[in-house]
Amino acid sequence: MLEVLEDIKKEYEELNQKLSQPEIIAHHEQFQKLAKRHSEIARAAQLYIEYKKVEEEILENEELKKNEKDLELKEMIAEEIESLQQKKDKIKDSLEEFLNPEDPRNKKNIIVEIRAGAGGDEAALFVSDLFRMYSRFAERNHWKVEVMNSNPTEIGGFKEIIFDISGKNVYGSLKQESGVHRVQRIPVTESGGRIHTSTVTVAILPEAEEIEMEINPNDLKIDRYRSTGPGGQSVNTTDSAVRITHLPTGIVVTCQDEKSQHKNKAKALKILRARLLDTLQQEKDEEIGQQRRKQVGTGDRSERIRTYNYPQNRVTDHRINVNFHNLEEILDGNLFEIIKHFKE
Repeated sequence: MLEVLEDIKKEYEELNQKLSQPEIIAHHEQFQKLAKRHSEIARAAQLYIEYKKVEEEILENEELKKNEKDLELKEMIAEEIESLQQKKDKIKDSLEEFLNPEDPRNKKNIIVEIRAGAGGDEAALFVSDLFRMYSRFAERNHWKVEVMNSNPTEIGGFKEIIFDISGKNVYGSLKQESGVHRVQRIPVTESGGRIHTSTVTVAILPEAEEIEMEINPNDLKIDRYRSTGPGGQSVNTTDSAVRITHLPTGIVVTCQDEKSQHKNKAKALKILRARLLDTLQQEKDEEIGQQRRKQVGTGDRSERIRTYNYPQNRVTDHRINVNFHNLEEILDGNLFEIIKHFKE
């Protein structure tokens, strides 16, 4: 961090000189460009200069303390050192905040997509369990949950469920949940009592406003059809279900949970905007990945961010290599301890 700040300080001092030169002032476009950069780094440079000054004062006082014989004066110097150290720590926090700014998406609402991976019916049942986990976590935070679309199975699970969570700092709290979640347990469908391993994928997408992600209507292919329930039976007598295909990217979104075609279309467009914004963000941000599919992997058993082991009452987050021995509490929405590790 200090090397970066040294470079910023050097650049700031050079800009101070350039912005006072008549030939630069006379060249309006160049002056504006340099002035803009100066304003961007001025606060950090000034803080760093102050940081270095406080650091020097601490060293000087430590030297005085070392050579001082009078106990009362020595104690006064020690108090001064402590005060300067607190000031230095405060400046350091501000500098770290400048170099590592908070993700502006943290305050956004989110769209959560949970899909069954490997494991058939058991994976679909675990999709339902995770949906309940995030819903309960939302309740604990006084957030609102709204189902956008779902594809239920006959035994109470979901092949897929997409829902919206709205509230305060939702994306910042749950963005680390994206990836493959693995469950190890004896399925209710298993008569032999053998432990099965299944997977589901979770994608956390920051919600996109219309002004952030404007969609050209000519880029959309919209199909309307009759919605169906588990096993293929019709649950609606009108063509209220909507399928939207974004032609430039090939992204397909379907919504059928509402009885109103207009409501299903509005929800589908909301999901589409979030997916498109996420795709653009990932193209810009190499840390997240190049494509949306890489966010959750393939759903293969070997890929996972977290394992829920029922026989051992254990949840393991493989990214931080930490075990939590309160599986039931976690599945009841108590994610606070896990999330804390990602914010430290």
